[in-house]
Amino acid sequence: MDTAQTPEPLRWTRRKQARPGEILDAAMKVFAEKGFAAARMEDIAKRAGVTKGTIYLYFENKETVFKQLVREAVGNTIATVTADVASYEGSARFLLRMVLTTMSTMLIDSDKVVLPKIVIAESANFPWLADFYRFEVIERGLGLIVSLIQRGIDRGEFRPLPPEHVARIFIAPMLLSAIWRVTFAHLDPLPYDHKALIATHLDILFRGLAPDGAAP
Repeated sequence: MDTAQTPEPLRWTRRKQARPGEILDAAMKVFAEKGFAAARMEDIAKRAGVTKGTIYLYFENKETVFKQLVREAVGNTIATVTADVASYEGSARFLLRMVLTTMSTMLIDSDKVVLPKIVIAESANFPWLADFYRFEVIERGLGLIVSLIQRGIDRGEFRPLPPEHVARIFIAPMLLSAIWRVTFAHLDPLPYDHKALIATHLDILFRGLAPDGAAP
């Protein structure tokens, strides 16, 4: 057998396996530029460098593309962090810091920030966007944070405050940073230091949660 011919099928196999990811990367850029309503499968295909028919081999429609994009871009991160948390027996304070750092990096430093913007901007016309994002991302993220706050309360690390309220306060600066980045950042005379905001938020949060009200 002529072994010189084997690399080409292998390259084709790798290319075929990588194509869904390439399509999702292209979709992220198209959604960022056009929003959900105006984006077309043809636009995504062109950006990905494939035919429109090729996209339909992997995704049924634009809705399916968006849902898979959310799962790949955000849902998988939440699943990974949840697994890490489940296997860690250290302090709840350390875990909360790790979770906030991971999630803020995902929203503030990457192009994934366009996803919540699209949901907020277009959910009135596409109610399923809010439904899907609520249960695929928000409920899972809040559930994780509530469990960590309750863990801290049970261990005496935190004073007993309602975990469901603390969880929303915990997330709020990330949402502010995400909205600011996609809406107002281009008007800032100097780039805003979102990482310093998160560090300040953690300092205030942990002081507020401390059993004796003292600094951690």
